[in-house]
Amino acid sequence: MGAKANILIDQGADYSTSLTVTEDDGTATDLTGYTGAGQIRKHYASASAYDFVVTFSADRSNGVVTLSLGRAVTETIEAGRYVYDVEITSSANNRTRLVEGIATITPQVTKT
Repeated sequence: MGAKANILIDQGADYSTSLTVTEDDGTATDLTGYTGAGQIRKHYASASAYDFVVTFSADRSNGVVTLSLGRAVTETIEAGRYVYDVEITSSANNRTRLVEGIATITPQVTKT
């Protein structure tokens, strides 16, 4: 099971956060060959979803994964509470959930 973390995303703003994936002994996981995916949904069974852009650092041996949403995406998400998770898949097709939780979208006031 992945870590639990609630996040705040400002509607209409760029969002980015980084995670460091570690082994049980605390060393960074080498993410060479991994792919990543993550989504935000209103409810677990919602048909519509907003996809995170999941990227890895140039040196994949440091275990850093970055999640981001551009403002063109966040401005289309209605303010409120959502669920999200992020998973990585190894080249051997083993999938691991990194993190999951509640994503709160705070409403945008300034519209330009």
